[in-house]
Amino acid sequence: MLLTLPLSPGRRAESAVERHGPPLLWAKDVWRSFPGHNGGEPTQALAGITMEAWEGEFVCIVGPSGCGKTTLLRILGGLLLPERGAVCLDGQPLVGPRREIGYVFQHANLMPWRTVLRNVTLPLEIQGVPKAEALRRAQQAVALVGLQGFEEAYPRQLSGGMAQRAALARTLVHQPTLLLLDEPFAALDAITRERMNLELQRLREAVPYTAVMVTHSINEAVFLADRVLVLSPRPGRIVAEVAVPLPRPRTIEMMGTAQFAALAQAVRTAISG
Repeated sequence: MLLTLPLSPGRRAESAVERHGPPLLWAKDVWRSFPGHNGGEPTQALAGITMEAWEGEFVCIVGPSGCGKTTLLRILGGLLLPERGAVCLDGQPLVGPRREIGYVFQHANLMPWRTVLRNVTLPLEIQGVPKAEALRRAQQAVALVGLQGFEEAYPRQLSGGMAQRAALARTLVHQPTLLLLDEPFAALDAITRERMNLELQRLREAVPYTAVMVTHSINEAVFLADRVLVLSPRPGRIVAEVAVPLPRPRTIEMMGTAQFAALAQAVRTAISG
């Protein structure tokens, strides 16, 4: 039922996703530091991260605050380069942002002067997609996240959950191969967060993608992931992997089962060391 492994060469927790060929995304021996404050000693954020994500897999990254989770996600998205090591996406070295990568941040970051629909069309406008095609695809994305009827609403008129739905639509509209999520539901109340977890799962069934998500919530990680990676305190190292063999689609009721509790406890134990 449960497989929790401290990392050692050649050993990985097996994901529930069937693997064919090489991983879609991999990082090998990634290191990253940042300059110290006022000329002080540099801060080592990551130390020797090696990880993979296969096509169709949902991977969650957890760990204590300040362990480098967001730094790792930015490197996986090409927004930040490693000092040592390498990242590869779909067989090609990742040396900067790529169109195949979608990024969802903790805050929706919608442009307040644009309506929902015009926020969603923005990536397509930047890509030079013809206006009619951009509008058609944006309308489909808005419908996909359940915001029909709010196309002409402005961000100030949306609840927190609705704003994150709009941000998801804006990310999904250009059909990314890899979706990176950095605590996208952290600012939401518990009930809305549960609903957004269900929504994210539904969207994955409707529009298949590979996902890597950073979260502080152990329950959220177990609920969403095929595999959970646990980072150590700074400098971040992957100290454990937990495979999550829960059947899909998952329901909120599963959180009350003994299997779910055992998986969450395995992650919690790995974080506490």
